Amino acid sequence: MGRYRTLGLFLALAAIWGTAFVAISAGLAYFPPVLFAAVRYDVAGLVMLGYAAYAVDDPIPRGRAEWALVAVGATLLIAAYHAFLFVGQQHTTAAAASIVVSLSPVLTTGFARALLPSDALSPVGVAGVLLGLAGVVVVASPSRSDLLAADVVATFLVFAAAASFALGSVLTRRLEVDMPIESMEAWSMLGGAALMHVGSLALGEPIEPGEWLHLEAVGALAYLSLVASAVGFLLYFELLERLGAVEINMVSYVAPVFATLFGWLYLGEVVDAATAVGFALIAVGFVLVKRRAIRAELGHAGRGRSSEGD
Repeated sequence: MGRYRTLGLFLALAAIWGTAFVAISAGLAYFPPVLFAAVRYDVAGLVMLGYAAYAVDDPIPRGRAEWALVAVGATLLIAAYHAFLFVGQQHTTAAAASIVVSLSPVLTTGFARALLPSDALSPVGVAGVLLGLAGVVVVASPSRSDLLAADVVATFLVFAAAASFALGSVLTRRLEVDMPIESMEAWSMLGGAALMHVGSLALGEPIEPGEWLHLEAVGALAYLSLVASAVGFLLYFELLERLGAVEINMVSYVAPVFATLFGWLYLGEVVDAATAVGFALIAVGFVLVKRRAIRAELGHAGRGRSSEGD
């Protein structure tokens, strides 16, 4: 029964995060992108802070190390990731954005190895990273005559989002701070929202509250803030404990299926051949980079089934 529950939670998380890309595309019709991302995390951050106050004895960061962890999370995991993603997704499909973001686990490994020269990637691992990067280029499908076309620039902005998240993930792990994840997420969300508000003002984004009251706009914001952010992150950390880092990374490769399906049903988006090929390259790159960990996980699962049979 526990195995089926875990599978159900995994598929729920993939569905929530996959359809989040569709909600972003829908909401961008009413909100300027960086402000949209900022308001999303105003709401999500307050919800998570309330949850942290309930679940944690002391939800307020203490000391320089904990505030450094929050600063990295706010800057890279929340502000940079979502600002690049929301701006980029103005000119690309939900499916394409989700596929480019699925490169994050590959980039995370690349950054980890770069920051630890003694633990360099093997030639096969390097080939995996390069395959993943090639997948992004295929999704972008740049033309020699127009390398600055809106859809090409948009794809590489989404790639910058994935790179920001990957780097942030590595840096937060390297800090090795023993801080409740609920507190870290809540304060990172609020800090990231504040940074994006500053960015929105610097970009001169228009503030038109009348547009925000449209039913679709309210629905997109509520879904992203409450479901994709608050519920999604709680599911993620529940599954991280159950599955480990390797298996939970596979959410990145199931989420595009939901983004593609609901992007087609709700937004009328169609996936072209280049996007499909790009996704295949990124997925193969992931397998090459994570091959040892995947082999170990498969061996562990096989031993578990054998012991159950005994």
